[in-house]
Amino acid sequence: MTHSSETLPRPETWRGWLLSDTPHSRGQARLGRLYLLWLGLARNPLAMVGLVIVLALLVAAAIAPLLAHQSPIEQDLADRLQPFSAAHWLGTDELGRDIWSRIIYGTRLTLLIVVLVAITAAPVGLLIGTVSGYLGGWVDAVLMRITDIFLAFPKLILALAFVAALGPGIENAIIAIAITSWPPYARIARAETLTIRNADFISAVRLQGASSARIVARHVVPLCLSSVIVRVTLDMAGIILTAAGLGFLGLGAQPPLPEWGAMISKGRSFILDQWWVATMPGIAIFVVSLGFNLLGDGLRDILDPKQGGQS
Repeated sequence: MTHSSETLPRPETWRGWLLSDTPHSRGQARLGRLYLLWLGLARNPLAMVGLVIVLALLVAAAIAPLLAHQSPIEQDLADRLQPFSAAHWLGTDELGRDIWSRIIYGTRLTLLIVVLVAITAAPVGLLIGTVSGYLGGWVDAVLMRITDIFLAFPKLILALAFVAALGPGIENAIIAIAITSWPPYARIARAETLTIRNADFISAVRLQGASSARIVARHVVPLCLSSVIVRVTLDMAGIILTAAGLGFLGLGAQPPLPEWGAMISKGRSFILDQWWVATMPGIAIFVVSLGFNLLGDGLRDILDPKQGGQS
């Protein structure tokens, strides 16, 4: 009976169960950490604004056909460059396509780019940084010099070079952005690893005969995750802006895909008279980038140990 009450606490004891100083299982401990993370976010109004924006982006991408009342690619030249109306909430572009529908469907492309870059670049940077910091010596020197080479160039310029070599297209744009995004994660992971490499618990595990690969994978990487997660959240705005920049230059998503950067590029020809064509996707980029930045700042305040000691 005691075991059952610990596994499934009564509703009135959920908070105490989650905040228990002596969790009875790993699941309870993990849920407790997530609950503390939520409480920290809830105390930060700007972080909650960012969370709402990101959740709205996810919802819009998931139910785009329900929110967009018209096709994002269907052309109607008779309705080209129409201002706001009941039929076209944000007007139409130079080909008569509904801008609201194109922005809503563009959330899917934006999320696709952000997610694929994050799940590609962050693990690569985390692996390189932890291996470099733990092994040291010539391995550290070689990996960090390669990292320095990538960091020596602005991300957008380097992405342009890779896309020029690979060819235009959203797949190549994602590859190019991912290739240029991993170095900051490697630097953060290396710095975290250097602070714990000679810790007592690492020495104890080493004396027990654990290999370097096991120590890095089981003990070093988990301790570096919080800093990398914060950096990923903050970098998402930069990823969106880089993708929009490539799309603006015609090197990212190709027509007729509703990519926000490409929409701005097409709308700049009408910026004086039909300003909404370029302004609406620009506002979308601004709002989503702001949301990721606010959420990232809130997560940094919670997950950063230095900040956590002050809160």
